[in-house]
Amino acid sequence: MTITSTRELLDAAVARQRGLGAFNVIHLETAEAIVEAAESSELPVILQISQNCVAYHGNFSPIARAMLAIAEESTAKVAVHLDHAEDPNLAFRAIDSGFGSVMYDGSAHSYAQNVETTRRVVEYAHGTDTLVEAELGEVGGKNKPHDPGVRTDPAEAAEFVRETGVGSLAIAVGSSHAMTERVAAIDLELIASVNAAVRVPLVLHGSSGVSDEQLVLGIRAGLTKINVSTHLNAVFTGEIRRYLAGNPEVVDSRRYIAAGRKALSAEAQRLLELFERTGK
Repeated sequence: MTITSTRELLDAAVARQRGLGAFNVIHLETAEAIVEAAESSELPVILQISQNCVAYHGNFSPIARAMLAIAEESTAKVAVHLDHAEDPNLAFRAIDSGFGSVMYDGSAHSYAQNVETTRRVVEYAHGTDTLVEAELGEVGGKNKPHDPGVRTDPAEAAEFVRETGVGSLAIAVGSSHAMTERVAAIDLELIASVNAAVRVPLVLHGSSGVSDEQLVLGIRAGLTKINVSTHLNAVFTGEIRRYLAGNPEVVDSRRYIAAGRKALSAEAQRLLELFERTGK
């Protein structure tokens, strides 16, 4: 199956009032596990690499091409996305590479600068099938302090979308990046208010710190794209630890990485199915 556009998957999720899983790729095995989950559940998924992932691999092209190839070969509906690009040039490169969507993250800058640079990325993507996501209201925890008190203002969100022309918007509603405990309380009334104020799908970052129950309620309140990274990484790493503890003689990395990949895939499938069951 050919790669599916992010816009198509988002529009379909909004129409069905369902959540759409967007799971971060760290290396080849996580991409394989996520796609396997989509195929097993027969549900769509977004594969995404972040600027941090690109930095880890030392180059954009190898991990990007691998992700695109895995998506291209899958029997599921798979879109590819660049997550948290703070450098607009990286977003331009992903657009040129045929990504279905890119996120320019200017949330750490002033409102005016965020609008200006986000608009540049949107203009660069004009004429392509690449959707641009942005963030308004800084979600903490990503190389910065956790600050669940930050909130996105609905009126400002509506103005931001009008001024930039973005196709989706990540909002700050009480979650925080890189949380290893699922204890965040998201502001459901605020989600509903922002959803009523803007005409584009809303994105939740920091979903790893949010419980299943809160995620379901958040989707019902108006969230569509649900980003998950740390939680899946923890499942992957935890299974590898268990495997090595029980098999201390193993030296072939394929054996314990395969165990981690299988566990990650099972949890990714569970989340995809959870998001699909959330319709009103």
